[in-house]
Amino acid sequence: MNILIVDDHVVVREGVRRLLSTIPDVEIYEASNAREALDEYRKRQPGIVVLDINMDGSSGLEFLQRLRSISKTARVIMFTMHAEPGYVTRAMRAGAMGYVSKSAPAEELLEAIRRVRAGETYIDRELAGSAVTGLPDGPDPYENLTNREVEILRLLGEGKSIAEMAKTFGVAYKTVANSCSLLKVKLGLARTADLIRLSLERRDR
Repeated sequence: MNILIVDDHVVVREGVRRLLSTIPDVEIYEASNAREALDEYRKRQPGIVVLDINMDGSSGLEFLQRLRSISKTARVIMFTMHAEPGYVTRAMRAGAMGYVSKSAPAEELLEAIRRVRAGETYIDRELAGSAVTGLPDGPDPYENLTNREVEILRLLGEGKSIAEMAKTFGVAYKTVANSCSLLKVKLGLARTADLIRLSLERRDR
C-alpha cells in the first residue's frame, strides 16, 4: 500500500511517517504543499492521502476538491488540528473519506487508514459525536461559505491581517477585503471584529 502524507510541517510528516511505518508492506511518500502533492499523486498513485487542512499558501479543502476533480477514486483522510463540526462536514462533503484530529490517539489514524482502505468512511470517535451534536437544527450559514471564505475566517482568528492574507493567497488586497465584506453579509455580522470573534469561538469548540 502506498500512502502520501501532505503537511507543511516537517516534524508532523516525520511523526506520521514513523507511525505509518508500522503498517506491513507500506510505502510512504511526502509533500509539503499542493504543487508537490499533485506531482507526487500523479507519479505514485497512492492508495491513501493523509492531508492537512492548513498548507502554506493554500487550503487543504481546496486541494481536496482539485484532487477529486482529477481522480474520482482518490481516498483522502483529513488529519488536522481543526475539530469544528463545520470543518468535518465540509471535508466529507468535498470528498474526504476520513477525518482525524491531530489531538486524537495514534490508533485513530491507523484505524482510519484501515477503514478507508476497505472503502469505508471514518471520523475519529470524539469528532463523530461533535459532528452530529454540534450542528444546529436550522440552516447553518457557515455551510454556505466557500473554501476560500472559510480559510479567511480561520486566518482572521489567527490574527492575520488582510494584507498578510492577500500575500499568502497571491491576490490583491482589495480581493481579500471584498471577501471579508461578503463574509460579514453571509454571516449577518457588522464588523471585522465580529468575524474574528466567530472564528475564535468555532476554534475553541
